Amino acid sequence: MKKNVLIIGAGGVAQVVAHKCAQNNDVLGDIHIASRTLAKCQSIVDSVREKKALKTGGVIEAHQLDAMDVEATKALIRKTDAKIVINVGSAFLNMSVMSACIETGAAYIDTAIHEDPAKVCETPPWYANYEWKRREEAEKAGVTVILGAGFDPGVVNAYAKLAYDDYFDRIDSIDIIDINAGSHGRWFATNFDPEINFREFTGRVWSWQDSKWTENRMFEIGKEWDLPVVGTQKAYMTGHDEVHSISQILKVPNVRFWMGFGDHYINVFTVLNNLGLLSEKPVKTAEGLEVVPLKVVKAVLPDPGSLAPDYTGKTCIGDLVKGVKDGKEREVFIYNVADHKQAYEEVGSQGISYTAGVPAVAAALLIATGEWDVKKMANVEELPPRPFLDLLGRIGLPTRVREGDDDRAL
Repeated sequence: MKKNVLIIGAGGVAQVVAHKCAQNNDVLGDIHIASRTLAKCQSIVDSVREKKALKTGGVIEAHQLDAMDVEATKALIRKTDAKIVINVGSAFLNMSVMSACIETGAAYIDTAIHEDPAKVCETPPWYANYEWKRREEAEKAGVTVILGAGFDPGVVNAYAKLAYDDYFDRIDSIDIIDINAGSHGRWFATNFDPEINFREFTGRVWSWQDSKWTENRMFEIGKEWDLPVVGTQKAYMTGHDEVHSISQILKVPNVRFWMGFGDHYINVFTVLNNLGLLSEKPVKTAEGLEVVPLKVVKAVLPDPGSLAPDYTGKTCIGDLVKGVKDGKEREVFIYNVADHKQAYEEVGSQGISYTAGVPAVAAALLIATGEWDVKKMANVEELPPRPFLDLLGRIGLPTRVREGDDDRAL
């Protein structure tokens, strides 16, 4: 039986999710897209129709929804008979949408950790602050809730579990490396929601080292990495969602996340931050208007979705895993390379959105076929990685494994 899908959100990632759901609507059934701005949802519907992305004849519709309103979200789930909800809206929506799913019985998928708009960089492990508190509730309701099923978090969690299952007897460290070697041609822009983007980097950097939480400042620790396709790239240790689940679930003593930043980004970020323009706290103007500086910055920056037509270059994201196998030290890099231009040609989005959106659809397909329909809450590293990674290879994000001079497809 087909499983109708409700997509929450209408940004660049939602564009990818809608196209990929359409390409697989023989399994997923009717597709519904909902956000506060109906016109954005309709634009995605139009894009899917223009590209003739629907694999078989079927429904694809736009809806207006305030997803913070749990009752309204429940009503839309019931109206559309959605069996799977893919939440790619703001990270502020997660708990509300999850509540609607648990109460209606629809499976829930998201691509990033929940955030409280009033709090930045809470105490780790982050998942324990919100999502994990609802494990028992989800299992009691028999509802599948898959957390962080984007790329990072998501695919990199599956890479970690693959390494844990197949490549190592003991893992000593996992370094997750995220490099965007592409160019969008704008003077300054962020690749996803500027508000969420900046909030990631204005707080403390938490990493898991020697089996304890370690705190650093943003851009304090940088390192050059020699990577496939994109070459030598500078990346900085950054706090990130998957560190907080992999470290606790797989019990690896060292888990770190590294993201590539150019000097120009760092300079602009530093000036904005030092001026207080990245603050989430309201301020009053001389005219008596109350504004949130971070929201003003978001309003004047380019919409990340608008970057797609001119984006060129590639991304490289993967896990560098070190440990022991059969009594010998081993080092393996499990990774994917994505192309911005190819992503735009296929689904009308840039590569960052593509890498986040395709895995969420793969998760939906695995729920629909039963392989990941676990009837409880799970992070990706708690689920079988092979079906996920094999499916990703077929629908647009192939995995490669580099060990020494050997570099091959998974």
